[in-house]
Formats: sequence, C-alpha cells, structure tokens
Amino acid sequence: MKYFLVAGEASGDLHGSNLMAAIKKQDANAEFCFLGGDLMAAQGGRLVKHYREMAFMGFIPVLLNLRTILRNMKMCNKEILKFQPDVLILIDYPGFNLKVAKYIKTNTRIPVYYYISPKVWAWKEYRVKSFKKYVDKMLSILPFEVEFYKKHDYKIDYVGNPVVDAVANYKERNSADSREKFVTENNLKDKPIIALLAGSRQQEIKDNLPAMLKAIEKFSDHQPIIAGAPGIEADYYDKYIGDSSCRIVFDQTYRLLQYADAALVTSGTATLETALFRVPQVVCYKTPIPQVVYWVFKNMLHTKYISLVNLIANKVVVQELFAKYFSVEAIQNEVDRFLNNHTYRDQMLSDYNDIIRILGKPGASEKAARIVIESLKQKEL
Repeated sequence: MKYFLVAGEASGDLHGSNLMAAIKKQDANAEFCFLGGDLMAAQGGRLVKHYREMAFMGFIPVLLNLRTILRNMKMCNKEILKFQPDVLILIDYPGFNLKVAKYIKTNTRIPVYYYISPKVWAWKEYRVKSFKKYVDKMLSILPFEVEFYKKHDYKIDYVGNPVVDAVANYKERNSADSREKFVTENNLKDKPIIALLAGSRQQEIKDNLPAMLKAIEKFSDHQPIIAGAPGIEADYYDKYIGDSSCRIVFDQTYRLLQYADAALVTSGTATLETALFRVPQVVCYKTPIPQVVYWVFKNMLHTKYISLVNLIANKVVVQELFAKYFSVEAIQNEVDRFLNNHTYRDQMLSDYNDIIRILGKPGASEKAARIVIESLKQKEL
C-alpha cells in the first residue's frame, strides 16, 4: 500500500520514522511519500520537504511567514493528490495538518488518519469538531485522551507511548553498562548524581538553568550533571555554569537518568522519561510575568497539570514549580524532601509504578501500524 505522512517538527520526524519502520515490517510492499526529516528519510521513500523549512512556532513567526506556510500547504495538497496514497497519516502539528485534513477529506476519498493527537484537551478544545469531521481515525499515545474524546462522542485508539518503547530499547541495548563505567568515561566524581534537564531550547535553558544550579549548591554531597540538549553547544552552557563544579554530558540523557539519584526537570517529555527511569524529580519552569501566566493557566486552560507524569496519573505525583511557584528556595525544599524523606520518596516511586502500568507495554509503533494496515484492508473488502 501507499502511505503519505506529514510531520512538521523534530518529534514528528522521530515518531514518523518509527511508524514507517513498523509499517514496513507488516507491509512488505509499503511505499512512502512524506513531509518530514532525516529520520523518516532514512526509512526510504520520497521526502517532499524537510520540516526545517516548515517549523514556524508562535504567533509572530507564523504571521511573518504566513505566505510561506500557505505555499507549503498548497504544495503538500498537490503532492498528496499526485501520489494518490491509500491513506494520509498526519502527525501532531495541528495548525498545518488540520487544514490539510480538511482539504483532502473534502476533495478526495483518501482516508485521513491522525497519529499523536494535538493537545486539544489543554486548549483549543473546539478543534475536536474538526477531527470528527475530517479525520477518519485518531491514534493516541496518551491514555487519558481516550476519556477526553469519549465525552465528545469521538472514538480513538490508544496505541501505547513511544517513550515507553524508547526507554525499553535503551535498557535492552545497554544491559551491560554500569554506573562505574559511566562515571569513568565522563570523568565524574564518585558521588550521588542530581540530573539537570533544563530544556531543549536556548530560552528554556536561559530561564531555568541558573536557578537549578543555585538550588543544588546546598546539596554538596551530590554532584550536579547537566543533560546537554541536541543542537546546543557546550559554550552556551558555560556562561551559566561559570565556576560551578557542574558537568555536562551530551547524547547520554537516558544514561544519566539511569544512574541519577534525583532530577530537576523542565516540563515536557523529559518528565515522563525521568519517571520511567524511576528517578525522583521536581518540575521547574520559569515564565515571564509569572502571576499573569498562572492566572491564565488556572482560568483559561482546560488542564490541571503541566507535566505528563501528573496528567497520566491524574493527581500530583511530582511538584510543578512553575510561574509564581518557581523559586530557588522552592526547588531546594522539594529536592530536600525526596532526598531525605524516605516515605515521600517511596510514595513517588510507587506512583511511578502506577504510571508505568497505565502506559502499558512497549510496542506503540507496531500497534499503530497494525491498526492502520488492518483498518485499510477492511475498507478494501
């Protein structure tokens, strides 16, 4: 069968490539055409446009590049019509993908599937109407989304979470590794580790890392280690580290988490990865005009939490120190709690076990591929 995929960001490229690999295992005659990135290109098929030419985030960048975005959209629709796929698979990236879905569903009989739901449960809930109208099948990677869509009378399929797959694959590949080897190879001290995951973008690092570094000065029995983000040079971190004894490791985030005793984490997928490695953590996220941001969060967004850990558990498992609650002292107090209060630490680890159970076993990409292929075969009957 023929598959056309659209991914407009780095995360979409990763998930898209894993889905393509799984489809190839189940469909030996699979043909791919896609908008994506290098990881998807490595799976074969034709790359129409790289996501680097499409990724405009935020109101101002989108406004300034509106003509380019519209041109990309028109080109995408044209390429889909030319390729005539058996299915169109859209990956997150809702501002672009929902418009493509509308065009294809309105003008063709090509089935439209969506892999990885946009976070409409947090805001822009009205977009569910577009999904019901223009998307034939939604494949979700977050278990709580099933109930969210159910209240809108829209059935979706939870396929598991790719982060579970990534962590399981890492552990299998690195079963012979050891803490001693990690410490020696990275010239670290033989002290307990506090991992600092300060974000993947420069602005996040600028906002969060200084307070993180200041907070962990109190815990001299531990060594702070920064997980260097892809695409961020070491010298960018240097201006914040200064004379601190803090070290950086690049391309070893999972390895760092495997041997960490605690973690300070900026919200995002990293909070879930930290939980899967069963590392006690505190979520730290500094914002501008914190009082206003917190008011908006409480009164305008449709979610109680900012971290995937708490969202999946549907309760407070890890403390979220963001906006008006973000401070050096608050971070210190929370780290002190899970380092020295064993009851508190054990409860967090027990809650992690519940989250791991809720997420289910590895195999998200394989399950998603199976649902896509089997549903298409049923349409052919």
